[in-house]
Amino acid sequence: MADVLTTVETARMSYSSGVMFIRRYLEVAMPSESPAVAQMELIQRIREQRRRLGYDAAAVAKSVSIAPANWSHVEAGRRMLTVAKLDILCDYLEFTEPERKRLLELRALAKERSWYHDYSALLSDELLRFHGLEFGARKVRSNDSLLVPGLLQTREYAHALISSDTTFIPQAQVKQRVALRLRRQERLRGDDRVEIIAVASEAALYQRIGGIDVLRGQIMHLIQLLETCDNVDLRLIPFSAESGIHNGATFYLLDFHDSTVLPTIGWHESPGVAGLLEDASTVQALDVIHERALVAALSRAETLDLIRETARKIG
Repeated sequence: MADVLTTVETARMSYSSGVMFIRRYLEVAMPSESPAVAQMELIQRIREQRRRLGYDAAAVAKSVSIAPANWSHVEAGRRMLTVAKLDILCDYLEFTEPERKRLLELRALAKERSWYHDYSALLSDELLRFHGLEFGARKVRSNDSLLVPGLLQTREYAHALISSDTTFIPQAQVKQRVALRLRRQERLRGDDRVEIIAVASEAALYQRIGGIDVLRGQIMHLIQLLETCDNVDLRLIPFSAESGIHNGATFYLLDFHDSTVLPTIGWHESPGVAGLLEDASTVQALDVIHERALVAALSRAETLDLIRETARKIG
């Protein structure tokens, strides 16, 4: 009898261990839950269904008893439908029961707060939304001309860069903005790692942001990232390249998990001007620019060799 009990207990423990393993696996495999991504997916699903049925925005707005102008705020992500109105909309747009359940789940998640909301007093609504979308992205592609990409910067490099922007950034905000940049970098490591494909000019290794010591620390940080993080792919365009360098503005392309219905979203920034890009043709143009830059750039391995050689030169 004791042997039987021992066998049963062993089987129970094995089963429990298996369940825990599966749970941990699912937790690891799940993408970051971002309210901004949930809201955008909610909007995207409604917009696609509306267009599939051939309804214009005015008709949909009328179905839920809101003004057409307010409906434009809904589709722009600046206003959230109540549960009651979303329920009515689901009937009007003929969503199936599983689809309705998914929309309600997305709405609930979109109403939650995430870490980036702690910086809402610091950032514009547009920039806050970008950080939320970046947090939920599967892959981030970026293109910079003369600077080390933000997601790969050290604290000292970021501080020197942000504090030098006295035109657009109050000095009282520098510390918080540096903290925000470092918080964005947490997904470079850990279970839910984001894939980074960043392109920049070789000039970024020589521009002495914050002085030679800060630059030296930044270069060593890039070496460490490329040696230890296979999800980080930095490509430098060498001085000898005859193409690939764009006009100087920084841009990002955010790609999302297949479990969402979201297309690639763009973000561009230049002095005093920044914003999200959702127009398909504009995003496609940035995609082409990024691909051309990759063609002109060194490979990942060659980039690492170049950074190591630069580190030796500057001591």
